[in-house]
Amino acid sequence: MPGSKEIRTKIKSVQNTRKITKAMEMVAASKMKKAQERMRAARPYGEKIRNVAAHISHANPEYRHPFLVSRDTVRRIGIVVITADKGLCGGLNTNVLRLALNRMKEWGAQGEDFEVCAIGNRGLGFMQRLGANVVSHVVGLGDKPHMEKLIGAVKVMLDGYTQDRFDRLMIFYTKFINTMKQEPVMEQLLPLSGERLGVPTGAWDYIYEPEAKTVLDQVLTRYIEALIFQAASENMASEQSARMVAMKAASDNAGNVIDELTLIYNKTRQASITKELSEIVGGAAAV
Repeated sequence: MPGSKEIRTKIKSVQNTRKITKAMEMVAASKMKKAQERMRAARPYGEKIRNVAAHISHANPEYRHPFLVSRDTVRRIGIVVITADKGLCGGLNTNVLRLALNRMKEWGAQGEDFEVCAIGNRGLGFMQRLGANVVSHVVGLGDKPHMEKLIGAVKVMLDGYTQDRFDRLMIFYTKFINTMKQEPVMEQLLPLSGERLGVPTGAWDYIYEPEAKTVLDQVLTRYIEALIFQAASENMASEQSARMVAMKAASDNAGNVIDELTLIYNKTRQASITKELSEIVGGAAAV
């Protein structure tokens, strides 16, 4: 059994750890609220541009944008993986990377190759260790996603699709359900499916200035960028929620460990006192 001094040292160490996890829990709770507000604020724009893209795609049937045309064969797949830059957020990064890895194994078994865009330091490190073909990446987004940081990596993937480097573009991220639940999801970005755009209500027509091709190029590109921005916002809200829950669990576990160590310390101290009393009584009886 360890001595009293060793147990006291261990209790002090766990108490210091609990102070850190408690502070991180409070910081994550503060950031979580702001992240959720940003996530919800981005949704109206995404919904509105989806409606506009749906109307435009149906209003001009003589021109089909490449983003709307499904390809018969899929030889290569573009993958956008969104993770956090930091850890200590439970299984958030592990779950979405496991989902991506399983799908990549399935596609690889079918003879398909990949080009990867990694958003977040954890995803970038994982893909590099995996030996994947990482063609673009973004790290250091901070606590708030900025479109100017994302747009370069996104453009590489959109250009890859239009240049036929790959035939399908998928995105993996963690969807925010509520504070206690975050779900890793996979969605198809390109080609845009009917389910994604939806069917416009009523028949709209447009007068294009300049031509329809230029307008569709701009609108659909902004639409894909909005989808990726919204996914990054969802992932950040999920990250802060998962970190708050993980740090709360760590603080609670540290409290349990302190209680157990305190009990052991008291038993050890009691045994030591009892031993000393026995020695004193034994010595007095011998005299």
